[in-house]
Amino acid sequence: MKFKLLFLTLFITAVSFSQSKGTIAGVLTDKDTNNQSLPFANVLIKGTNIGTNTDIDGKYAITILPGKYTLQFSFVGYESVEVPVTVVANQTVTLNKTLGSGSYKLEDVVVRSTVHREKETALLLDQKNAVVFKQSIGYQELSRKGVNDVATAVTKTTGISKQEGSGNIFVRGLGDRYNSTTMNGLPIPSNDPEKKNINLEIFSTDILEYISIDKVYSSKLYGDFAGGNVDIVSKDYKGKGFIRVEIGSKINTNSINENNFTLQKGPNGSGFSLASKPANPLTQYNFGSLQLDNKTPFGSSVGISGGKSFNVGTESKLNVFANVAFGNDYTSRSEGSAKGNVNGNGVVFKDFEDYSLISYNTNFTSMANIGYKINNNNKINFNSVFINTSSQSKEEYAGFIVDIANNGNGLIRRNKYERNSLFINQLLGEHKIGERSKLNWGVSYNMIKGDMPDRTQNIFREESAGFVLSSISAPDNHRYFQKLKEDEAAVNISYDYKFNKTEDDSYKGKFTFGYNGRFKARDFEATQYNFKANQGFNGTIVDPNNLDLFYNQENFSNGYFDITTFRGGFQVPNALQPQTYNGDQFINGGFLNTEYKFNKLTTVLGLRGEYIFQKVDWNTQLDPDGGSNELDKIAFLPSVTLKYELNEKQNLRFGFSKTYTLPQFKERALFVYEDVTEVKVGNPNLYASDDYNFDLKWEMFPKSEELISVTAFGKYILNPMNEVTIASSTNDISFINTGDFGYVAGGEIEYRKLLFDFDESNSKKLSAGINASYLYSNQDLSTEKVIRETDYNVVFTNEQSKFTGASDLLLNADISLLNEWNNKESSLNTTLAYTYFSDRVYAIGTNDKGNLVDKSFGSLDFIAKSKLTKRLGIDFVVKNLLDPTINRVQENRSGDVNVLSYKKGLLFSVNLNYQF
Repeated sequence: MKFKLLFLTLFITAVSFSQSKGTIAGVLTDKDTNNQSLPFANVLIKGTNIGTNTDIDGKYAITILPGKYTLQFSFVGYESVEVPVTVVANQTVTLNKTLGSGSYKLEDVVVRSTVHREKETALLLDQKNAVVFKQSIGYQELSRKGVNDVATAVTKTTGISKQEGSGNIFVRGLGDRYNSTTMNGLPIPSNDPEKKNINLEIFSTDILEYISIDKVYSSKLYGDFAGGNVDIVSKDYKGKGFIRVEIGSKINTNSINENNFTLQKGPNGSGFSLASKPANPLTQYNFGSLQLDNKTPFGSSVGISGGKSFNVGTESKLNVFANVAFGNDYTSRSEGSAKGNVNGNGVVFKDFEDYSLISYNTNFTSMANIGYKINNNNKINFNSVFINTSSQSKEEYAGFIVDIANNGNGLIRRNKYERNSLFINQLLGEHKIGERSKLNWGVSYNMIKGDMPDRTQNIFREESAGFVLSSISAPDNHRYFQKLKEDEAAVNISYDYKFNKTEDDSYKGKFTFGYNGRFKARDFEATQYNFKANQGFNGTIVDPNNLDLFYNQENFSNGYFDITTFRGGFQVPNALQPQTYNGDQFINGGFLNTEYKFNKLTTVLGLRGEYIFQKVDWNTQLDPDGGSNELDKIAFLPSVTLKYELNEKQNLRFGFSKTYTLPQFKERALFVYEDVTEVKVGNPNLYASDDYNFDLKWEMFPKSEELISVTAFGKYILNPMNEVTIASSTNDISFINTGDFGYVAGGEIEYRKLLFDFDESNSKKLSAGINASYLYSNQDLSTEKVIRETDYNVVFTNEQSKFTGASDLLLNADISLLNEWNNKESSLNTTLAYTYFSDRVYAIGTNDKGNLVDKSFGSLDFIAKSKLTKRLGIDFVVKNLLDPTINRVQENRSGDVNVLSYKKGLLFSVNLNYQF
């Protein structure tokens, strides 16, 4: 039988060289999932070995000699279908089919349909076939590379880097203000009053299916776009019932080497603690303890997830997925030094030879996804995500502080506890209306609360008898309470209409029109209580590790110190009134896309119109009587996208668009935020920038797991915004339109390759990937413009500068070895992943001071993921193997001054998982 089959296959193949052929082509769809395309299904000519697999869109094509055949369609867990077909020379027979699970058990159906949305090969196929520029990274690739959060995930794609020590990302050298974040296409708010985007580190990869990164604008997106949009696509589970349990542990080498890992008493380990402002704070001492508590710096994690699909009647299906996880970790910076307020001649006003930062961090994540397929034409999804994160830290700076510790005998300690709670709720719908039309819609309501309850700062000077508290300025020793609350509602509606039907039942053209709206309200308040020792007590010896002996009700009653706010003491009627700013922002946008396929060329012409309104009210120490500011803008945003199919494996793409960049609430509010080494203040005169974007890309897909792509891009930005140091007694940093124009130009390359396939069953293979980007950025810096347009005085050191956050070179590389055995129920996947970025500007220099520059470094991670049995798995990860020194320098004309230096240490983690 095998010989006959082989002979028949060879005969057909041999004769095919001398005869004209015909083609069988079509689309395979899934009856159980609203007639969505069915990727990776098998299509076979019965009685031969001639066949193919459907692509990401469910399409297939087989070229064969004329004759009568039987075509077999099959997919794991679905009923196989056989269809007779007659092939005619030089003609294409269109054969579209729908497969259903029929009498098969549901659990057999979904194993494949769940996996394909997360697989690297599926996402590559999606990228290949998409008309728009598309780049995605799925759960499978993130797992292989040991990535646990979204911020790190996006840095594994071309042209994206992350700011060290934060979750802020840079896309093609453009930072937070130029980027946007969505979940399932709907916007999500920021958890940081200074930032436009949410800290992506708080999103665990456990809740996502894949991440889509749009670096080329299309009119479906909001126009506040220049760098990129990160869209987190949540899990949409379809499959048999399962429960997965995970436990893990992690350690940081710096943390376990700390002699005393101590943090301020008060917050508990759950991350849900929340201190409130004390009663009668100016007339009684009702504040929490300043004592320190010893910690055992071993992190841990635990999680449980589950999902199941249910048939409802003959056409409907209910899919449910839920996830709950909690994790904590300890981090420490070692071998640190820092400098603050360095002038252009290198004179240092704060010089700390010993700098350290230790922290305890938590992340609680819960998610529920409910998908209901009403029938083959209608589907709705509900997503709800709750994330609670906390960070408790202690920063210490020891050394020289001008006028306070001139002999290098100063000590600054800042204890900080931050808690952020994000609640996302989304309802999404998809409705097929006839053969030509489809309606998609989504609504969301998101809430975020960001609290910094009772941040404390104390400044000491060490003398022969011990430490004394600084009393030069009232804010030297303070306790700070901050609250942020933001609510945002959003709506997306789009309608697709296909036109110009062809003979093979496909359509050449499509209109897409729709509406996007987002409505945001933010309330922010902050109160700082200053503790200044009175005359006669400002030389009291104190114990930095037991300040409760000095700060207590008895000493307060005896006049050892006073408690005031920026408005004054208890004698001032409104002394307890906090600093506030409130912001409202409304964006209403409509768009029309026209897509048309001219043989191998597909064009998309887009036009978007938006009305933007932003209002900020404030009452702060800079403006105690209060003030307000409004910004409104009407924007018309054209875009063009072209895709030319060079052949089956190669595409050439072009994109051009106009967009804008909005300032953020806090950047335009007259509010002061003080850090240990810098002070930031808002600028009500800040206004939006306009952006022009260009992209040209060539891509080739040699095999299903391989990709080669080269991209050239450029951006021209009118009136760019930057953080700069303004002329003030404390060298404040503000947000300013620093010049008339700026531009970014560069190139990107990506290469994914299957190096070796050691056996025919694909059970052992070696693969590698590399992506790199090079960019050049430059912007005009105009002192005259700043003085003319603002109330601030700035003297730029240079007339031109790179964009802040722009690295000339970004590089990601990885190599993986997969070994499977025991019928692929057991496996070991090991990966080495390397990331590098070159020097990048942190802040632009003024008043003869050079730019602050984050120096280049690379990091290397090792990841081993193993399935011991079908149900039991264990993962082992080592991050930051090279442990490079992180440096920030001020590039003065007289030479570089190192203003920040530290090491992060290595991170070891072990995770055990079991699936029922």
